[in-house]
Parts: sequence; structure tokens; C-alpha cells
Amino acid sequence: MSQRKPEVQPMGTPNPRSVKFLTDRTLLPTGSADFRDPEAARRSPLAMQLFDFEGVEGVFLCQNFVTVTVVDASSWTTLSPQIISTMKSFLDAGGQVIDEVLEASDGHGGGDSEVEMRIKEILDQQIRPAVAMDGGDIMFVGFENGLVQLKMQGACGGCPSSTATLKAGIEARLRHFIPQVERVEAV
Repeated sequence: MSQRKPEVQPMGTPNPRSVKFLTDRTLLPTGSADFRDPEAARRSPLAMQLFDFEGVEGVFLCQNFVTVTVVDASSWTTLSPQIISTMKSFLDAGGQVIDEVLEASDGHGGGDSEVEMRIKEILDQQIRPAVAMDGGDIMFVGFENGLVQLKMQGACGGCPSSTATLKAGIEARLRHFIPQVERVEAV
């Protein structure tokens, strides 16, 4: 009996240059991988295949989706079907998405002070799931002197609305729950 063919569904994101390709297969058991150029993508055969398409400038892999960012949003009409076909073929062949095992991590950098642990908890429980729905991720980088530094990944990196999301959404939420937080910035 043969295994059923993989499904891949494109979904728009708030970033017109990024499309999230949702799949019914597990791509990464945990964490994510963000590639901003073909050289960085060398450890991911799937990302390398996606960078072969002209105009692709970013590939973000997560548990069950891939977000692809292109230079020109008008290229999606022709590029989207090609990406879907490539992903289906890759997944159908049982290819390894990442050649090496990703380091076990909570997806965040920085230390583990009480405030930092609370920031990470709010990010993980309240913010990251919503951002993942839009094809991206937000990683904690550090906290010092009231400033929370975050890294925007996937569709969030370079998104026109990411600054508004950062200030109006994330900063407001963190300041509400954690009095030590004064401001938030992307790095």
C-alpha cells in the first residue's frame, strides 16, 4: 500500500513578498531555520531547491510550513505553482529537510533571569503562535536596561507591518505583564 501524496497549500501573509506554504507533513520536529541566502541554506536540501528559483531571497522552515520571501511580489503568479510542485516532489521522495540535527533549543537566545524567563514565556504562549499563523517567528535575543531585543524571521522579516506589530502588539503586551519592560526593538 502506498503512502498518500503530500499536500502543500499556499497562504498569503501580511508581507506581500512572502507566502507561507503549509504542508500536512512534519518538516522539523522542533524549532525553525531561517535562511537569508543560498550559502546559509547549504544544510537544507529543500531550502537549496527553493533558492534555485529566480528572485527567492529567503526561506524560513518551521514544523509544518515553509515561508518563501521573494524580491518582487508580482512574481508569485508564476512562482507559487513551481514552489508547490517542488515541495510536493521533495516530500514525496522522503528527502531530509535539514542535513544535520538542529541544536536542541527553546528558539531563544539571551540569559535566564526571572524577567527574561517571563518574557520568553509570554512570547511562546501568546505571541509566537499568532505570528506563526502569518508565516513567521519572533525570537528573543536579549533584555537589558528595559529594552527587549527580538529577531523577526520568515514573513516577519522585512514585512511592512512588522514595526506596527512590534510596537502596538508585542511591546504593549510585554509592558502590560512585565513592568521592567520599557521598549521593544527588532535586531
